[in-house]
Amino acid sequence: MTEKSIAVIGLGYVGLPLSVEFGKKRHVIGFDINKNRLIDLKNGFDSTLEITSQELNEASYLSFTSKLDEIKACEIYIITVPTPIDSDKNPDLAPLKKASQSIGVILKKGDIVIYESTVYPGATEEVCVPLLEKYSGLKFNKDFYCGYSPERINPGDKNHRLADIKKVTSGSNKEVSIEIDILYREIIKAGTHMASSIKVAEAAKVIENTQRDVNIALINELSIIFNKLGIDTQSVLEAAATKWNFLPFTPGLVGGHCIGVDPYYLTHKALSIGYKPEVILAGRKINDSMGTYVVQEILKLMKEKAIKIPKSNILIMGLTFKDNCPDLRNSKVFGVIKEFENLNCNVDVYDPWASKEEVSNYYNINLIDKPVEKKYDCIVLAVAHNDFKSMSKDRIKEFSKDKFILYDIKHILNKEEVDGRL
Repeated sequence: MTEKSIAVIGLGYVGLPLSVEFGKKRHVIGFDINKNRLIDLKNGFDSTLEITSQELNEASYLSFTSKLDEIKACEIYIITVPTPIDSDKNPDLAPLKKASQSIGVILKKGDIVIYESTVYPGATEEVCVPLLEKYSGLKFNKDFYCGYSPERINPGDKNHRLADIKKVTSGSNKEVSIEIDILYREIIKAGTHMASSIKVAEAAKVIENTQRDVNIALINELSIIFNKLGIDTQSVLEAAATKWNFLPFTPGLVGGHCIGVDPYYLTHKALSIGYKPEVILAGRKINDSMGTYVVQEILKLMKEKAIKIPKSNILIMGLTFKDNCPDLRNSKVFGVIKEFENLNCNVDVYDPWASKEEVSNYYNINLIDKPVEKKYDCIVLAVAHNDFKSMSKDRIKEFSKDKFILYDIKHILNKEEVDGRL
């Protein structure tokens, strides 16, 4: 295979690591419409904290642009744009469609377009390919070709990075499948798995996170039951985990760009073919309701201690959707904050990992620089950042009034040290 040049469309948590790894070996152009993002990257700074300045420097064949004209000479286009859901929890394919249209305008004979964005089975060939054909005037599988290789990036995880995670690959015909598989094997040390079709690869990706979502929903439901029975959920899980095949899931708020979103892509497709997926939707309902459940439990504890709820001071520790990561997408902590605000509570939010500017833009919340001592009627440990894990209960207690509630969503402290936890 001749060494083809690559354009990576979208330089977020998925696209940037991909660009860097390929950029160590061949000519790569990273494309993004966010010019501020490109300025940061050109200056050696990645705001997602996934890639270090040294790694950016090591990608000696990598350059960046926001101009389509500057990537039209590339022969392989890898699209890594977000695939969120809308307010009705239906797939929002607008970024994917826009990217397909843009690439269609510059597509040439012999080019390959590879999609990494999570979609429902069939989306690549049913939604993206027609747009590529329309805007290029070229014929699919005759003039240009497609592939699908789902991303498996785990934001904030320094042990399972792009090269260390086995990659599923696929192509629109046998020859292209092989070429795409060989391409990814250049950078994936863990190896690849060549799926039999694009639809199989799409389905494999969407069920990975759906499976996790359903399992977490089960544990969340068990946590609700055990709390009503006066049993500590973590103690139950520790006992059950002594069996070799017990799955180690824990209760919590299920947010982020994958687990809290991807199941809706699969259910959307299932409903479109006349099947209502009972288990998946039930799991989503439980996980989407956990923020409300947490607030209800905290209110009960406040009433038991005769703490007045209106005008009470609440400290939320952590806003990002996961630990030790600045990613704010689809954070379910925001729902907890809004519920307290709707009860006329005064809410301070503290998160040393989050960008103040992004939090203000996304959620209209002003992060505090640090908690105020002796101020709070209730403290909620919402995200298990190492910054919070390193704090003792006595240190956290310095932020509270003499009479207060300490609720631990993430099991940071021992059960004896908190008033309540999932």
